[in-house]
Amino acid sequence: MAKGYYFGVFTMLMNKSVRSKLGLVVLLLATGVMLHARGTGTDTQAATYNVRAFGAVGDGKNLDSPAINAAIDACAKAGGGTVVVPAGTFLSGSIRLKSHIELHLAAGAVILGAPQELKAYDVAEPFEGKAYQDEGHTYFHNSLIWGENLTNVAITGQGMINGGAMIKGDKPLDYGNKSIVLKNCRSILIRDVTIYHGGHFAILTTGCDNLTIDNVTIDTNRDGIDLDCCRNTVVSNCRINSPADDGLCPKSTYALGRRVITENMTIMNCQVSGFTEGTLLDGTMVPSKHGTGRIKFGTESSGGFRNVTVANCTFRNCRGLALEEVDGGIMENISIQNITMMDVIDYPIYITLGQRNRTPDATTGTLRNISIANVIATGVDKKSGIQITGLPGHDVEGVRLQNIRLQFAGGGTTENAAINPPELDKGYPEPSKIGTMPAYGLFARHVKDLEMSDVRFTFEKEESRPALVCDDVEGLEIDNFRAQEGAGARPKVAVFTGVKGIVQRNSPQLDGIQSK
Repeated sequence: MAKGYYFGVFTMLMNKSVRSKLGLVVLLLATGVMLHARGTGTDTQAATYNVRAFGAVGDGKNLDSPAINAAIDACAKAGGGTVVVPAGTFLSGSIRLKSHIELHLAAGAVILGAPQELKAYDVAEPFEGKAYQDEGHTYFHNSLIWGENLTNVAITGQGMINGGAMIKGDKPLDYGNKSIVLKNCRSILIRDVTIYHGGHFAILTTGCDNLTIDNVTIDTNRDGIDLDCCRNTVVSNCRINSPADDGLCPKSTYALGRRVITENMTIMNCQVSGFTEGTLLDGTMVPSKHGTGRIKFGTESSGGFRNVTVANCTFRNCRGLALEEVDGGIMENISIQNITMMDVIDYPIYITLGQRNRTPDATTGTLRNISIANVIATGVDKKSGIQITGLPGHDVEGVRLQNIRLQFAGGGTTENAAINPPELDKGYPEPSKIGTMPAYGLFARHVKDLEMSDVRFTFEKEESRPALVCDDVEGLEIDNFRAQEGAGARPKVAVFTGVKGIVQRNSPQLDGIQSK
């Protein structure tokens, strides 16, 4: 209402002559308005349902998921609201979310995955026809918390989801193997919760729209967050430790029975790592030799990725950034900036176009318009620096690298420098399967329009490989490039083979180097 209306009422109430007469009327009117608001569900404080009121015990011994589901059902029947899980340990099988529900885990609350022998998890739903994606992306209901075809759903609070006895594989299908799964849902919020030992996926969203994941901490034994066939997504302020698999992983599978592109996505202010499981949460951060961690686009890439920003993220004791388009989709308009990495396993940046083509009637995909800027990495594995690889006749197009500072472990030999890496073709797109690269800094093959500006490469142990190897590159523009030269490297800085249209500025180390 207008400001003058409230001032007039206030003036009347302050007048002693009318205050006694109006006081009761105003009180009754106000009470009626509040009661009406509560009756229509428009009050600012939505109804809350405490799971203990529905029989949940919270002692970690009695199975509480039936009571939690009863609270969710009652809340949904009333039109929606908040289901509160208070402090305590709630042993649970599958919890089924409903529309217009916020599942709130209070501080001190733990949802604990039940032992498999209790048969408390829902059996995976039937799947008809041939699956063109991994089983983890084919079945959804065999999860600890799941929802399908929902609108306006949230999981919030300072509590924890502990996967407990959930398995990290895909079979048997009546075993729980995912912490949070949402399929074909709209208007989703996941905020503040902690997930430990999350099974195959700590969070899996498939075919979702308007999704926000914020301030979530994950310390798990396989994937952290998988965003599959989603659009209009923001992931922010998350900490994800996943030594045995990917940390934050946009995907684009064929799980919905058609190609669906993952698009309009922002990932910012996140940390990924590959420490031993549990040591992020306890603060010891014990290195894992084979830590995966990382942010990876793919491998599942039937629809592809478009219009994505990744900014202000850190990597620690894990693999680097991976952009993998191998199933016939399109990857374009990807902007990545302000990335720091320490103790990098295998590689810092990996961009590849392959033709695994798991999608029906797939042809070779497209990978273009990639901008990566302001990257600092130290302790980079000997195996590989930056890799940018297309396929014969199918170039990666339009890649710009700007303000990149990489410090490598070094140790490459003259034998390493002579390697001619195999083409990816239909193989699985992982650099460890290809092996050590002939360049310690950057290897590019089958690329069109590659720009490098303000790039620095250094190493710790002596290197016998050149910093740059470019093969079949059309349009190579380099400005202000500097690289440490190994005493035994021949040539010391760069090898160009089949490179057309070289433009080099402010890079005296490259003076006189011609393409073979």
